[in-house]
Amino acid sequence: MIGVVDYGAGNMQSLANALDHLGMAWRLAESDADFAQCDRVILPGVGHFQSAMQTLVETGQDRRLAAFADSGKPLLGICLGAQLLLESSEESPGVDGLGLIPGAVVRLVTETVPHMGWNRVRPTRESPIFDAGERDAHYYFAHSYVCDPVSADHRLAVTQCGTSEFCVAVGRDNVRGVQFHPEKSGTVGLQLLERFARC
Repeated sequence: MIGVVDYGAGNMQSLANALDHLGMAWRLAESDADFAQCDRVILPGVGHFQSAMQTLVETGQDRRLAAFADSGKPLLGICLGAQLLLESSEESPGVDGLGLIPGAVVRLVTETVPHMGWNRVRPTRESPIFDAGERDAHYYFAHSYVCDPVSADHRLAVTQCGTSEFCVAVGRDNVRGVQFHPEKSGTVGLQLLERFARC
């Protein structure tokens, strides 16, 4: 069972449609009991780092997500959900993230901000969410900030936008995050969600 965390900042309908299309069993993960019934969890997200973290803290979801990550079960953050996995963000100075992956979220430095549209993603580390032979898959992006993990070992994939190359997938043990939207990325995005469901 896949748990999906709805904290008012997620692209819930697109993700629900993708999971339904794949025939995957999923439920909203809102309580301790919900999390206990899930063998993996997705933290989606669009919007602002501070407001998202405030909601997670007020609802106790920050605590549940930390406990779930500690359990060793797979956790996937998408877009803002991936950024929330880190310790802080330049978008919201002084606001703590979940801190599940050491590092910060930084303002995107490229010719066009926000970065929107399709870009090729190049895996740089082995990860169960990427196909080992995948070198030319294009995913859909919509963002102005990017994850900047402390350790190079936690950088799973990069993309090139203009003259800039930046990290677009992060991971540490069972916790992973992608800056792009697999639920809006057609066949390759569905395949990534399928791999997450099997990892």
